[in-house]
Amino acid sequence: MAKSISEARADFPILSTWINDHPLVYLDNAATTQKPQAVIDALRDYYTLVNSNVHRGNHTLAIRATDMYEEARAKVARFINAAHPHEVIFTRGTTESINLVAASFGEAFVHPGDEIIVSQLEHHSNFVPWFELCRRKGARFRVLPFTADGELDPEVLKGMFTEKTRLLALNQVSNSLGTVNPLETIIPLAHANGVPVLVDAAQSVQHLAARDVQALDADFYAFSGHKMYGPMGIGVLYAKEYWLEKMPPFLFGGEMIDQVSSVRVTFAQPPYKFEAGTPNVEGAVGLGAAVDYLNSFDWQELEAYEESLLVYGIEQLRAIPGLTLYGNPRRRSSILPFNVEGIQHYDMGILLDTSGVAVRTGQHCTQPIMDALSITGTVRASLALYNNREDIDALTHGIRRVIKMLKR
Repeated sequence: MAKSISEARADFPILSTWINDHPLVYLDNAATTQKPQAVIDALRDYYTLVNSNVHRGNHTLAIRATDMYEEARAKVARFINAAHPHEVIFTRGTTESINLVAASFGEAFVHPGDEIIVSQLEHHSNFVPWFELCRRKGARFRVLPFTADGELDPEVLKGMFTEKTRLLALNQVSNSLGTVNPLETIIPLAHANGVPVLVDAAQSVQHLAARDVQALDADFYAFSGHKMYGPMGIGVLYAKEYWLEKMPPFLFGGEMIDQVSSVRVTFAQPPYKFEAGTPNVEGAVGLGAAVDYLNSFDWQELEAYEESLLVYGIEQLRAIPGLTLYGNPRRRSSILPFNVEGIQHYDMGILLDTSGVAVRTGQHCTQPIMDALSITGTVRASLALYNNREDIDALTHGIRRVIKMLKR
């Protein structure tokens, strides 16, 4: 029987914390989510009962640690419906996953005069690696702009493809505006033009059931453990077997080799070909526990709950005089970006914290978005499954309090 969303809040110990003499209202989930007790317990149990390095060891602890590490990979593969567990590469996070593709795919397939298309809605981690690859390779860096509503227009994208386009990189959900991009339209369009697609899923796998990489037909799919209730320092790169077999290694060292001599080096098969050195075993175990935790809910119920909470948040924020809510996409997920006229976003964030409300302020690693909007930054409230309407009410009450304080 699926776990009820109404029970979720009790699973997160930190949510009982008080901040500045107020109960914590945590609305900074796009930066990192809090961790359920199940994940905390998994990390503790690994270090107190199992801790050992993985692979090649033939003692009991090494075997147990290896089994846990590889079971975590299998859990992630099932979570995103990868065709094979070896299509799941463990990394430090979304940033490293994207840089791995930029370095490895870029080395093998991008040449002078080629083109890379990146959307204007991207986090810097899915923008700068491609910019630097193009600079290094003498390729052309092209940017797909977003519309006045904060959306990507597939028709504009269609006109950007040429015979020199080597890859399209875009997010599934914008970390800055919350736009849910229509991958079901964009990926087939790219493939029809012979272009592989990398998807930054850092803001989507914890919110959307549409993470089936085979159904999406994504060539690359990257996300982070800490944004989906898992530990920091662990992330995932899914890549189709076809690409993993053709791409050269990203890092060199132990674990990723097959044979080494003074005259020849051969490499292991994926995934180990891309996992040089001692892996983050405890992070993988914690990520596996986070996957189990998310799978304990009915995903249809989870999506509906978060959607209703988002709609409530939009309604309540728009009722505040002088507040601008950025973006008006047809579909939005989890992100509420705003400013209040006459109040600097940084000041708003500091003063909300005095009421125990945690939000993020600034450019959110999306300077191209801020430049397009002609603003220096926003206040960003972002939702998770443990948030509720009382959290939204605390946010809006805090905003009104700040307005009254600074505008009297």
